[in-house]
Amino acid sequence: MLCKLAWGNVRRASRDYLVYLLTLTLSVTVFYAFNTISIQVDFVTMEEGLSELLGGIISGLTMFLAFVMGFLMVYANNFIMKRRKKELGLYQVLGMSRGQVSRIMALETAIVSGAAFVLGIACGVGLSQVMTFFTASLFKTQIADFHFFFSWTALFYTALCLLAIFAVTLLFNLRVVRRAKVIDLMSADRRSESIKVRNPWASAALFVVGCALIGVAYLRLLRDGLPIDAAPSDMDAAMGQFGLTTGMVTAGTILFFFGFSGFMLKVLQGARGLYWRGLNMFTMRQLSAKVNTVSFSMAIISMILFLAITSVTGGMSIADVMNTTVERVTPADYSRTVMYYTPMTLEMSSDAAIEDGEPRMALPDGPVDIIKAGEQNVMAETGEHFDLARIAGDHVQTQLYESIPRGGQENVVNLGALCDAVNMPIPKGMGSADTNVMGLYLMPESEYNDYLRFRGMDEIELGSDGYLITSDMGSTVNDVYNAVLSKGVELEIAGHTLTPVVDRVNEDASAFVDSTMGSNPGTVIVPDEVIEQGGFPVYASNVLVNYKDGLSYEETEGYVRQQRSYGQLLNDTGNECGIWGMEMTRVQSYESTNTMNGLISYLAIYIGFVLVVACAAILTIQQLSNVADSGKSCRILSELGTSHAEIMRSVLVQQAVFFVFPLVIAVAHSFVALDVVIEIVELFGGMSIGGMVGVTCGIFLLCYGGYFVVTYVMSRGIVRDSIRLRHAH
Repeated sequence: MLCKLAWGNVRRASRDYLVYLLTLTLSVTVFYAFNTISIQVDFVTMEEGLSELLGGIISGLTMFLAFVMGFLMVYANNFIMKRRKKELGLYQVLGMSRGQVSRIMALETAIVSGAAFVLGIACGVGLSQVMTFFTASLFKTQIADFHFFFSWTALFYTALCLLAIFAVTLLFNLRVVRRAKVIDLMSADRRSESIKVRNPWASAALFVVGCALIGVAYLRLLRDGLPIDAAPSDMDAAMGQFGLTTGMVTAGTILFFFGFSGFMLKVLQGARGLYWRGLNMFTMRQLSAKVNTVSFSMAIISMILFLAITSVTGGMSIADVMNTTVERVTPADYSRTVMYYTPMTLEMSSDAAIEDGEPRMALPDGPVDIIKAGEQNVMAETGEHFDLARIAGDHVQTQLYESIPRGGQENVVNLGALCDAVNMPIPKGMGSADTNVMGLYLMPESEYNDYLRFRGMDEIELGSDGYLITSDMGSTVNDVYNAVLSKGVELEIAGHTLTPVVDRVNEDASAFVDSTMGSNPGTVIVPDEVIEQGGFPVYASNVLVNYKDGLSYEETEGYVRQQRSYGQLLNDTGNECGIWGMEMTRVQSYESTNTMNGLISYLAIYIGFVLVVACAAILTIQQLSNVADSGKSCRILSELGTSHAEIMRSVLVQQAVFFVFPLVIAVAHSFVALDVVIEIVELFGGMSIGGMVGVTCGIFLLCYGGYFVVTYVMSRGIVRDSIRLRHAH
């Protein structure tokens, strides 16, 4: 009997349960689909262990987001209970015990949750199949042996989350039933939320103060940037200033919504023709009353939307930068670096003396042949010496020289001086570096031409007094170098006055090693005699190698990736003169980039989607509650002759304000924040907010707009029922 009654109640109150069902179904769909990530990764050709790493992160994040959705479900359930209190009271008047009413509510919750689970899993299974191709696209790989799959692990995690949400919701329902008095339940439909209308002038003042705080916070953020740009000695102060800016924008957002309705009311009252037209006066009074009661939640929703938009846009754009930059900064199949001890290294080191007969640190006699020196490396498995020459085809070795001459204390060319020469600020993100100490490297013209021949590019001619600058960093740094070159800034190096022979940095001819985000912050190419006459110490050697044709993956990648001991780098007198530096292959560079690309994108989309759904659902529930509370006002307007269309137009305007303005403020916050993020990311490459980012944000906004449509459709039904109920009396 109770089961039949519960089923009938769900069917009759299906419109009230729609938001609950929709939100829970979306949650189940997303939870299941994203928790199949480990299976999706197994379909694409990637390194071992990545599927477990990504799957573990997603599973842990699911538990956190389940708490968010649990809170949301309780919030949604509050609306349902508010609509049905009189019905629950009637059951008790007719003789049912509170225990029986509680069981009915438990059965109803179970029916709706079960339906959401079935629908969500069905949608999630379909979505997970499609997401496999999306995963392959993110990781820039091919799908291997795709077939239909179903994950019992993902089903378990999703069911566990749903059970937790169900338990919390059920406890809330039982609490309402057991504590509420019958008289309170029976009279619930005659009680509306107590609202207080603030003084319009006070509200307008709060609105202006809120706008001022937001504006000042924007200016501070654009001026100061993120704390990561601060020098180590200034980090605590920078964090304090950033915290103050964050507090200002948060307080400003809250005050904005606290005073928004009163400000708009005063503006419209000044435009009397508009204020007295149609139901505008009624609409503004309703907005003023309701915004006052939910202003804090609107501010929080706006900040959460800001977090969602920024995480999705920023995260996926950073991933896109990594993906496009790696092609530019990976010039060869294999690269290896040797870092030499310099006079400054020896001066700062306490290990420059002989200890227990071990070789002491000393300056190199000259650059080492990296391929030949690498033969001292011993393979851990076989004990053989590392023979890079047997797999090396075309190859080239170049040297970077310090711009501090032997016996000198300062760089002859540094970024700070170049910025001053062209009257440009230090690039954002470089504030933590001492730009007057961080000198640019030097490279002789002949070696750079060797590098260009290896890359299949045209050689350069500097003459006796020319120079050019190379850099594989992003636009913020290269814009400084481009200005230096285009304005003909002269450099005084080793008694030579050098002038630029080009007007722009050739970014495609600036990567001297394989990397993922660029490794050449600035190298000046100078005539060979400048290096010789200036006495500049060699800083590093880099070798670029393309494998011989016809060799297999195991003969090349498999060989250079084997574990081995490196040994010491010794000069002609047997002293240690340097250390082995970075070693990377083209495949490793792409694998690392693709891994980070996929990881960042998945986390950004997952978090962003759940937050957007949560915000939209909360707004929907708020507005449905507002419409239910306004039923009496709608009935009075109908009795006074107002058409149903005019009433619904007023409802639409009110709901549009509640949905649109938090989104507008969130987008404004995001634009300012992303402007700062873009400047930091542009250190490594141009940041583009488009493509996949635009599609993803479009999907999120479609979901957000979908909730708005559902809200309006359900509101029409509530208003229609209120008017029909009055006419029936």
